[in-house]
Amino acid sequence: MARIAGVDLPRRKRVDIALTYIYGIGHTLAKEILEKAEVDPSTSTDVLDELEIRRIREVIERGYQVEGDLRREVQMNIKRLKDLGCYRGLRHRRGLPVRGQRTRTNARTRRGPRRAMVRKKR
Repeated sequence: MARIAGVDLPRRKRVDIALTYIYGIGHTLAKEILEKAEVDPSTSTDVLDELEIRRIREVIERGYQVEGDLRREVQMNIKRLKDLGCYRGLRHRRGLPVRGQRTRTNARTRRGPRRAMVRKKR
């Protein structure tokens, strides 16, 4: 089993798909990494030998920020916005959409499930 950047890559998947299991690596970046490491993207992860795994690992460590470091940087950016008290920081603090989406309807992902309106009896 290949372990790269602290993540166990799934077996029996193509390497370009398996790399996307690492936080911060998408399809385009996975193909770019494999090109730099000179590994065939259609190879299965359980067929990779130690030399290929080492080359992929070195390319990622040298040129890209992934997993813990990237998560930490994103959280620090959000914290900075909150501390500044700017509009985006306030939206983060309140758990509302940050990038201008409407909130009168929708926005359920950020706001959570609907709460039933409590009706008073007259």
